[in-house]
Amino acid sequence: MTLQRAAMRAALATLLGAMLNLAASILVQAQPSTPGQGPMLREGTAIKVSEHVFVIPDNGVPGVPNVGIIVGRNATLVVDTGLGRRNGQIVVNEVSKVGGNTAAVYLVTTHVHPEHDLGAQAFPASTKMVRSRAQVSEITELGQQTADAFRKRSDVMRELLEGAEFRSADVIFEDEHRLDLGGVRVRLLAMGPNHTPGDTAIFVEGDGVLFSGDVAMKALPAFASPKSSLGHWLTSLDRLEKLGPHVVVPSHGPTGDTAFIVNYRQFLTRVRDRTAALKAEGKSVEQVTEILVAELKPQYGDSGRMNGAIRVAYAEAR
Repeated sequence: MTLQRAAMRAALATLLGAMLNLAASILVQAQPSTPGQGPMLREGTAIKVSEHVFVIPDNGVPGVPNVGIIVGRNATLVVDTGLGRRNGQIVVNEVSKVGGNTAAVYLVTTHVHPEHDLGAQAFPASTKMVRSRAQVSEITELGQQTADAFRKRSDVMRELLEGAEFRSADVIFEDEHRLDLGGVRVRLLAMGPNHTPGDTAIFVEGDGVLFSGDVAMKALPAFASPKSSLGHWLTSLDRLEKLGPHVVVPSHGPTGDTAFIVNYRQFLTRVRDRTAALKAEGKSVEQVTEILVAELKPQYGDSGRMNGAIRVAYAEAR
């Protein structure tokens, strides 16, 4: 390895660590103040959003994901796990309550951030873990660093993540994997690098329900990895829209529809085009960020996520 490549890898690792620490910090600062509770799913709150799909909502609590339960005649697919074993056990309990087939359970995660993936240890040994090749690679390269960044943010997170490890994949796919749960067909789509390199979307065909992860939701896009690409993100949005979903369940926040996809495309396109124009005028990334944040704030609010999108757009602009 040359000194230049080593320096580049070190810089990327430093940037990733800063991104992960910022993300975890935002989650912790916004946590409810109930002592010892932390970012917990609420048992008994699963909502039926279509004939075969249930969602355990995040109830607006930062650090809690929207968890999906897709029920077929022969098997059940769970989407995301919650943060640590205690949350994972709540999901397992909910599968039983909504009538899911607990004898044949598949598990997939929208990405490998701890609140989505590190509750998998609570699932029975018979559970089949399905991961994209990109997600497996991300875990190998950065999984422990990601988990540790969250553990260090608070005593509550450290407690919830005690002993948590990334579950090995039983099924590994490249671009797409199809599951037949018995009368319910599901497509698992490798989407990264958007929010993370291992972003995965889940589409329930007959029901028209899309689990979009962080690739499309109400909150602004979060570029959480040095590998995140604005250009690729726009391509991913086109791919999701072509599925024709009726219901879009994001990683966090309210359930919606294709407006999430449309709004993300409008925001990212605006950032891409304005950043490229300003860069062509010779402005620095700091100057572009200051100008664009001022322009975007009236419509999108004061979000630190704008900065990440602008930095990536500046790097990709020619």
